[in-house]
Amino acid sequence: MAPPTSVANAAPASASLPAPRRSSKLLIGVVLAVGLLAAAGAAAYVFLPRFTGAASTEAAKPPVPEKPIFVMLDPLTVNLQAEGRSRFLQIGMALRVRDEHAKAQIVEFMPELRSRLLVQLSNRAPESLVTPEDKARLAEEIRTALNAPLTPQTPELGISSVSFNIFVVQ
Repeated sequence: MAPPTSVANAAPASASLPAPRRSSKLLIGVVLAVGLLAAAGAAAYVFLPRFTGAASTEAAKPPVPEKPIFVMLDPLTVNLQAEGRSRFLQIGMALRVRDEHAKAQIVEFMPELRSRLLVQLSNRAPESLVTPEDKARLAEEIRTALNAPLTPQTPELGISSVSFNIFVVQ
């Protein structure tokens, strides 16, 4: 009886032999799929930052400011509206303009612009030029006055700011 049991035991053992072959093929397929996915992930990690990272870093970079264009004005000395004694304002400034065309217009019309400045500054009281706020207000008023069109056909000059480099009240 022992031999038939061994034959009966041998049949299920031979039936289980093809199962490991199928599972080994499945295992090899899973390992290959995981390997391919890992390779694709590594390639994406290496190559995608070059394409998307460059665009995102360029977008994240602040814009490079343009080189400023300044027009230096010769210093002016102006009589101020003082009661009792003579008071003077000596002032030197630089005008920041938007482009070279505006700079050329300012240089071309400099006598008229200096005249505008003299008229505007001579109407000041010395007490109105003391604090930093007074000077900032004066700079804005000068910018507005000088920006006014020089002729009816021309647009405003494009002066963006006025900076003082000499400011003496005597």
